[in-house]
Amino acid sequence: MHTHVQTTGGAYEVVVIILLLTAFLAYPFAAMVTSRAYKPWPLRRYLFWMTGIACVGLTLSGPLAAFAHLNFVGHMIGHLLLGMLAPLLIALSAPMTLLLRTLDVQTARKVTNLLKSSLFQFLTNPITASVLNIGGLYLLYMTDLYALMYQSIFLYALIHFHVFAAGYLFTVSLIYVDVTSHRYSYIYRSLVLIAALAAHKILAKLIYASPPIGVARGEAEAGAMWMYYGGDGVDLILILILCTHWYKATAPRLLTDDT
Repeated sequence: MHTHVQTTGGAYEVVVIILLLTAFLAYPFAAMVTSRAYKPWPLRRYLFWMTGIACVGLTLSGPLAAFAHLNFVGHMIGHLLLGMLAPLLIALSAPMTLLLRTLDVQTARKVTNLLKSSLFQFLTNPITASVLNIGGLYLLYMTDLYALMYQSIFLYALIHFHVFAAGYLFTVSLIYVDVTSHRYSYIYRSLVLIAALAAHKILAKLIYASPPIGVARGEAEAGAMWMYYGGDGVDLILILILCTHWYKATAPRLLTDDT
């Protein structure tokens, strides 16, 4: 397909594994320690975090990462894990809430002030997050960036970091399960979500019709099918969470009006 840089079985993969293993263990350690002073950390959040980190690990190291170098289908499966499922699972683990209750009061206030800054408010605006997330994918697959990614270890790492970070920002901008400095209306978030899902589907069709540079048509068509249908499960969870929160927020008012 094209010349590949070494990202599996070498120093890059070792660094990735060390970082992910550290994150994998640090979260439950912090949760158990802080549970002595605060209420017990929910078990489901441990599971969300560990599964989310595992999804990142599967994408960046091991057989799936090696397969992604050889076949566009493997790459697209990794995209679904790294850019959609892992961000959702990690968002549901409420890492910022855990971080704030782990830090001392002064440091926690500094972090809170940072989250309230205009920069973070801009990044977590649903429209901004959608452009970074979906727009980044259009840039990756509709230009020669996809081919270039496998020729530079720096670019490879940067793009994969962006895919996860943009997916995480997109998720936390739509569903509020963690600390947030501001809240947008349900209607606004729902409209942005609908537009983003439509743009994601359109991109899958464009990949099917016009494969990225260096990708065989058969692989592109199969990968596009994975992108089109594979993300539906994560999208459905996002929709269910958003609708559930919306219902809980409005149902008490309806009951009050009736009485």
